[in-house]
Amino acid sequence: MPDCIFYGGKGGVGKTTCAAATAFRLADAGRETLVVSTDPAHSLSDSLEVDLGPEPTELEGATRDGDAGLWAVEIDAETQKERYERIATALAADLRSAGIRLDEEEVERVFASGAPAGSDELAALDLLVEYVDDGRWDVVVFDTAPTGHTLRLFDTPEVVGLALETTRSLRGQVRRIGTAARSAVLGPMAAMTGSSGDQDDLVAFQSRLERARELLTDTETTEFRVVLLPERMAIAESERLVDRLREADVSVGRLVVNQVLEEPDPDCSRCHARYERHETRVREIRETFDDLEVVTLPEREGEVQGLEAVRALAKRLPSEE
Repeated sequence: MPDCIFYGGKGGVGKTTCAAATAFRLADAGRETLVVSTDPAHSLSDSLEVDLGPEPTELEGATRDGDAGLWAVEIDAETQKERYERIATALAADLRSAGIRLDEEEVERVFASGAPAGSDELAALDLLVEYVDDGRWDVVVFDTAPTGHTLRLFDTPEVVGLALETTRSLRGQVRRIGTAARSAVLGPMAAMTGSSGDQDDLVAFQSRLERARELLTDTETTEFRVVLLPERMAIAESERLVDRLREADVSVGRLVVNQVLEEPDPDCSRCHARYERHETRVREIRETFDDLEVVTLPEREGEVQGLEAVRALAKRLPSEE
């Protein structure tokens, strides 16, 4: 099974840049690599200065030796989102029209926990399994959404799994109502897999979510890396994120402190003050996360854009071999 690397953190800290640079590093090391953007903002295309779509695109000439390929893709979140939102609304209406009565606990499980079914996180998990099990890549690097979305992504398999399990438990009631009602209830769920609504399809979809959970919590192959800026509030936010990921049994292996001032202008007093502040914050980060690898990346003027710029930054990252 290929390795999975997730980059997460607050919005605007440079997750996309780190994910792209890591993908370059891995490809240059001879590993077939796919970098995936699950962020609705989709800045991966801008970072690489390459037009990307919902299907993996090989970046020709991206690696020096050409021994391994580098691929990139941006998940078409809106299309996937619409698909799952239709399922949630149609299921609610069809259950009522079929005359199926649910007790309060079942309603809560289907509809309250079913809210994530209308989110881009579910699409990301569905495609996570597809890309990892495809067999074309040695490593899949994910540029995830900002912290709040990331936490929902890791919660989704368990939450949606409950909704699917409850829906499957209605099969007996549906059969008693008749074939028409059965079709009405399971029809919306068929949109998940593009089938006629057979129970086997529902089981298959639930199996993919279980597979996603298995991948996310596999400490042998999956690693989550947190990106942050050298700021006091960022340290506290990152602590909460690391704790939450560990509670979900997700392995956290590295912190990347981005935009650290390393060479202040000798004639700029404000630069020296910021330099000292950054040094202090980096030291605090190393002390706070003393069980994690901490990597620093330099402060840069403007955005990192273009293959050569991303490649140059990749050289600052530790070897992935």
